[in-house]
Amino acid sequence: MPNLRPILFIVAIVLLALAATMLIPAGVDYAYGNPDSGIFLSSAAFTGVCGATLALATRCHLTGGLTLRQAFLLTPLTWTTTAAFAALPFQFGHFPELSLNYANAYFETMSGLTTTGSTVLVGLDLTTEGILLWRALLQWLGGIGIIGVAIAVLPALRVGGMQLFRTESSDRSEKVLPRAQQIAKAIVAVYIGLTAVCGLSYWAAGMTPFEAIVHALTSLSTGGFSTSDHSIGSFDNPALHWLVTLFMLLGSLPFVLYVRTLTGQRDALWRDNQVRSYLGFLAAVILPLSVWLAASNHFDYLDALRMAAFNVVSVVTTTGYAYTDYSQWGNLAVGVFFGLTFIGGCTGSTTGGIKIFRFEVLVIVLRTHFRHLIYPRGVFPRRYGARRIDDDVLGSVIVFFALFFTAYSLLTIALMALGLDFITSASAAVAALANVGPGLGDTIGPAGTYAAVPDSAKWLLSLAMLMGRLELFTVLVLFMPQFWRG
Repeated sequence: MPNLRPILFIVAIVLLALAATMLIPAGVDYAYGNPDSGIFLSSAAFTGVCGATLALATRCHLTGGLTLRQAFLLTPLTWTTTAAFAALPFQFGHFPELSLNYANAYFETMSGLTTTGSTVLVGLDLTTEGILLWRALLQWLGGIGIIGVAIAVLPALRVGGMQLFRTESSDRSEKVLPRAQQIAKAIVAVYIGLTAVCGLSYWAAGMTPFEAIVHALTSLSTGGFSTSDHSIGSFDNPALHWLVTLFMLLGSLPFVLYVRTLTGQRDALWRDNQVRSYLGFLAAVILPLSVWLAASNHFDYLDALRMAAFNVVSVVTTTGYAYTDYSQWGNLAVGVFFGLTFIGGCTGSTTGGIKIFRFEVLVIVLRTHFRHLIYPRGVFPRRYGARRIDDDVLGSVIVFFALFFTAYSLLTIALMALGLDFITSASAAVAALANVGPGLGDTIGPAGTYAAVPDSAKWLLSLAMLMGRLELFTVLVLFMPQFWRG
């Protein structure tokens, strides 16, 4: 059994920070004269008291760091505990169309913190500003949180091939800044700076200041929560659609490369093997899809290009903003977007899904295997860019693919057992595991919500969102009896 004291102390600190964050939407609701300001204040007080009590009871020095087991336990425990308290404003808030029970509130919160973007709320256009801002803040905090986990925690835990970036990240970080703490601060500064630029751009393009702030928070975090039931479709502004596409894309690139770029290595982004493959893949999907849209649906080519770029980037970056209902474009488009749901952005970004580097590793392995079939005695080193792919990295990537699709299959079957149809179950399962948000079909498609999904399915999907956000292994290892022994 790992020592829980330092783990609980860190969780307590997170709860105190969460309580302080709740004061922001409380102040916004008070400024707008909304009744939910008192709910946020009460939730902040309760969360703060619980956090302070836990901190006093478990106070300890963290200079020695955490063990491997403690790190495995801390990550999902922090996410689930934060979601449990952050759900309080949703449960007791005032909504025009429905009253949320705790299952709905927790689902909405977990969707926010994991930057999934699935929602049970309807009537967003009439919802209070505090709730809309709270949803956006949860996604923004979840975005910066997962960048930290992807850079500092998952490589050390050797999760899903992420160890490929452990030495690379530390080497690059030391060349950019002398200490790990400084690189973390630099990434946070870049994250805040890009969010500010995003918000100002949206404002200049026609959004109100409040809409610009909310959408900036959910664009860089690739979360996708909006201020309207129609999402970005409520803004009939082509220039704004291109801006949103751009900032979703920026949120899906490795943030450590932004730091390198700003510190003098101007070609850091373009020279990165993962980034080049990612951008090439997007272009290879967007251009043919836009041509097909223009030819088959009688769209002007520039409109077809804009719609294809927006929706492809929204799905691949796992943002989940809705502009048009692509399920109405025909069976080919539905098939394409269902396949894109499995694919995520770059490692060290805010995106979910199966990161693009894993597909690169898989292609390298397949190419090497076919070469061995042709030249059985040949020696073909496996390399990712300039770096050799070790057997443990290869094994971790292959196991990740196997585990992801096994979890996807079991989750689909479980959702069908709870009464959902196949299309809804299959698309909800991948939307949760890949942290995309919208699924397919009339219920949870781009124009729908998860409000009609049974509570039991929402709890299951909440677990799936957490598993997907934390790369599966970090959560599932806790269910092994061996983890708790010794």
